Amino acid sequence: MSVVELVVFDMAGTTIEHEGQVPQAFRDALRSNGIAFAEEELQGLMGASKREVLRFFVGRQFGEDASNPSRVERIYADFGVLLRDYYTGAGVRPVAGVEEALPRLRGRGIKVALTTGFDREVTDTILETVGWRDGVVDASLCGDDVPQGRPAPFMIFRAMEATGVLDVGRVAVVGDTVLDLQAGANAGARWVVGVLSGSHGLEQLGATRHTHILANAAELPTLIEAELPETSTGK
Repeated sequence: MSVVELVVFDMAGTTIEHEGQVPQAFRDALRSNGIAFAEEELQGLMGASKREVLRFFVGRQFGEDASNPSRVERIYADFGVLLRDYYTGAGVRPVAGVEEALPRLRGRGIKVALTTGFDREVTDTILETVGWRDGVVDASLCGDDVPQGRPAPFMIFRAMEATGVLDVGRVAVVGDTVLDLQAGANAGARWVVGVLSGSHGLEQLGATRHTHILANAAELPTLIEAELPETSTGK
């Protein structure tokens, strides 16, 4: 049996190229709806459920207002339209080397799951665009699939459920944000791996509980092969 049974990857910035589309969609949606925010606050919330990000800013501005849920949904709809436009314009590409890394992991008998703060519609659009809908990953989980997004561990647990993995000590969590690493630590994952290909840099990730930091997710198979030689080939 493989020492690592499941790798749970984040999407934007970890497996999908990060070119600023997500924060730009947030900026434009918030500004067009008159919602105040600070750039450092927005940056710190990267990796969270997108609706939860909007609830934070709306709640802070309007307090416990009965209209907040409808405000959040209106802004979220604007955010979704903007994000799809930005991805369409800039293109959706995997992080270099990740397309080769995923089958390399699965060839060793390791399940692969993707988690994201996007909703299902945006997630499926991205997966369809990069050709990952069938046979490339074993599961994909969205912020809307769980009661609370990162740093809560629930998407990781749902990924374990979806792939039939029972022991969190056999799970590796990989992400580019502080919230990704916090979710992995909160889940009790044995490996919590930060990557420097997305929103947060070495200073932020290095100050967050982790087991490894890599340049990008494409390096993960080599890490597993080098540090965990007892991992099986899946045969």
